[in-house]
Amino acid sequence: MASVSAPSQTAPASTAPLQRGIVKMVLSGCAIIVRGQPRGGPPPERQINLSNIRAGAMARRAAQGQSDAKDTPDEPWAFQAREFLRKKLIGKEVCFTVEIKTALGREYGMVYLGKDTTGENIAESLVNEGLATVRREGIRGNNPDQARLCELEDQSKSSKKGMWSEGGGAHTIRDVKYTIENPRNFVDSLHQKPINAIIEHVRDGSVVRALLLPDYYLVTVMLSGVKCPTFKREGDGTESPEPFAAEAKFFTESRLLQRDVQIILESCPNQIILGTILHPNGNITELLLKEGFARCVDWSMAVYTQGAEKLRAAERSAKERKVRIWKDYVAPTANLDQKDRQFVAKVMQVVNADAMVVKLNSGEYKTIHLSSIRPPRTDGENKDKDKRFRPLYDIPYMFEAREFLRKKLIGKKVNVTVDYIRAATGPGEGTPAFAERTCATVTIGGINIAEALVSKGLATVIKYRQDDDQRSSHYDELLAAEARAIKNGKGLHSKKEVPIHRVADISGETQKAKQFLPFLQRAGRSEAVVEYVFSGSRLKLYMPKETCLITFLLAGIECPRSSRNMPGGMQVAEPFSDEAMLFTKELVLCFLFLVSF
Repeated sequence: MASVSAPSQTAPASTAPLQRGIVKMVLSGCAIIVRGQPRGGPPPERQINLSNIRAGAMARRAAQGQSDAKDTPDEPWAFQAREFLRKKLIGKEVCFTVEIKTALGREYGMVYLGKDTTGENIAESLVNEGLATVRREGIRGNNPDQARLCELEDQSKSSKKGMWSEGGGAHTIRDVKYTIENPRNFVDSLHQKPINAIIEHVRDGSVVRALLLPDYYLVTVMLSGVKCPTFKREGDGTESPEPFAAEAKFFTESRLLQRDVQIILESCPNQIILGTILHPNGNITELLLKEGFARCVDWSMAVYTQGAEKLRAAERSAKERKVRIWKDYVAPTANLDQKDRQFVAKVMQVVNADAMVVKLNSGEYKTIHLSSIRPPRTDGENKDKDKRFRPLYDIPYMFEAREFLRKKLIGKKVNVTVDYIRAATGPGEGTPAFAERTCATVTIGGINIAEALVSKGLATVIKYRQDDDQRSSHYDELLAAEARAIKNGKGLHSKKEVPIHRVADISGETQKAKQFLPFLQRAGRSEAVVEYVFSGSRLKLYMPKETCLITFLLAGIECPRSSRNMPGGMQVAEPFSDEAMLFTKELVLCFLFLVSF
């Protein structure tokens, strides 16, 4: 590409003062936006139109809401002129003079690359490359700058450069695609491969408009995993920024606007395209978080392909430094010692799909709830009012979830990391009271049990408010596991008919038990799971093959009775009853045994 050497350029004849700025944006081949240096906020900016030349008009989308309006295509060589300036000027310092200011406020002048007029004259470079024409109708013979432009245009014509080449320039007109018929299929077709793009507009710190190359799709992309403060549109049409919205927008603009980038389009929920922008100088998503311009967003974090833990770490850094949106952040108080936060324990009982009782090395028993997951729940109320509701068997997938935990954990030593203590809550309207809960991440053999449950569709992930830090230390992995389970239709997310467990409970009915006993005796030894221990010698068993619940007494012995509720009040426990019951619990509770009658 030919260039204009500095010695051949002359300073403008006018006495207009020389001004400086940074090129923020190139609107076309003959118009740019320059800004000042930021001082305590986004700097002022102004549009400068190049004097004495004209470049082709860029494509423009039709006004929305007007049925008869049509999109305006590029004029020949318009995009090439814009690209010539974009690659040369974006983010660079220029100096300029304003020669004319119209009644409407439009400013026309000369622009030079660099700090003074010895730099490259931008208008001359455009004309020299055949990317702009000279407005000869306003030429004054005594103006050397204008004469130089005419001379360069004549040379460009004779050399058949740019718009003066043969063919008319129809091949330079883009086919800009403003809409995508099926965004989800479009995103899936790219298979999360980086695609070249130019950032054409920054709506706010985390939402941009990008031109995808080489097919010229103009798409709106929301950064995966984060959200910046936004601009709220008021009733009168004006926009009011949330705190730090303008600063976040400038942060992204100054780094990405009209830069060449690569974009990974990662997902498209509800017609919203989520993606990650890759730039040689860094990851804008992480930078926004680190500088306190954005917060992590759980719902889109699961699709982020560059490592969600990096985003959490960046946000954590901003919180610790209390920068910008975190200036009033108060960290939750850590009320646990390290020995109480991480420990090894033996699983003694699986209570349900998200809770278990463990035995510490000290001999103490502790109930642990798996962090950030919710066990299967029933839809609505129990329809059969005459039938006793048994959550383990009547809630779809509750039994499968409990069995998964029982088979994997019972009697095994696990690693427990306490994530948070959920305070006790009183009963509210339509909600029961909850005692204080210790919520933890439980692992065995390097496997996160909560993540395994969620990935099989046997539990769901709790969705928190953005300002709620009480969550699993592996929350992003849980979200990713849930996304996989939903995609593969596992468990709770399956479209198949839910499994039904018809379990006959004969534990409290003497007549039924007598009728059932001969069948059990003829069967010989049968498999049974100890569901509950009433005392050292009195158990409640679930028999998988017979699908029934029975009360089982150990033959030949009788242990002291534990305390229990009676019609006349609480019956006092007999001596050593608690010790006997604990002894039996440790040996058999939740284990699978062979029993004979």
